[in-house]
Amino acid sequence: MPPGAVASYGQIAELAGIPRGARQTAYALRVAPDGLELPWFRIITASGKLAFAEDSAPFRKQKRLLEAEGVRVIGGRVDMAKYRWQPDLDELLWKPTAAWDEGD
Repeated sequence: MPPGAVASYGQIAELAGIPRGARQTAYALRVAPDGLELPWFRIITASGKLAFAEDSAPFRKQKRLLEAEGVRVIGGRVDMAKYRWQPDLDELLWKPTAAWDEGD
């Protein structure tokens, strides 16, 4: 998913072939090794809400990282109509990721 875009936990699960697997997406992000450097902060709830409590350090970090990419967070929410990642088939199949680029 490109910088400046967000996806919901459920959207990522669907792309992975796990319909109604939002909780599995959250779990996978939680247990993933730190060395993977996943863009976890771009994953939010389907309603656009950040998944952490507003007074928590993870919430502040997620908000800061999103805003650094130009994503506006207002009242703990992101406008999904504006920032939701909507890849086409070509992007899903052929666009290289940073991990592939580093492997060359």
